[in-house]
Amino acid sequence: METVYDIIKITVPALIVFLTAWILMRSMIKNDQDKRKQELILQNSRTVIPIKLQAYERVILFLERISLESLLLRVSSPDMTAGQLHSALLTTIRSEFEHNLSQQIYMSPQAWEIVRNARSNMIRIINSEAEDMKAAAPGLDLSKKLLEKIMELQTEPTRAAIDYIKAEVGRMI
Repeated sequence: METVYDIIKITVPALIVFLTAWILMRSMIKNDQDKRKQELILQNSRTVIPIKLQAYERVILFLERISLESLLLRVSSPDMTAGQLHSALLTTIRSEFEHNLSQQIYMSPQAWEIVRNARSNMIRIINSEAEDMKAAAPGLDLSKKLLEKIMELQTEPTRAAIDYIKAEVGRMI
């Protein structure tokens, strides 16, 4: 009986020491893992945030480039017909959009949807004003109609999208 008592006397403190060491080691390992995870997240954000900001910058540049004033200045020429101007405007918007498609990876789905809607609304405005004109009419007449239409709107579709993106970037920073 005395040997059993001696074994218990030695085993119980050894088990207590083992459990204490095991709990401490598990806690230290978990803390180390959490610290490494936080470092990885911080390092990732240092890399990703500049890329995201660059994507938002490119999308704002895209929206500025497809605003009617900018488009008309870049695309129209005095000798163009309304049909040629209409085609050139749509081609420019589509090519600009295709050039910036990859930016959606870094943007929120809501922001990208607003960008797509702005592009669609610009195309719709151009199409609606161009369909009321003859294709052989002077391009200057179509330009005037488009500018008048934009002035009638409270906010141009591209301006609304730019404002939304600026607000989103402000929340991100």
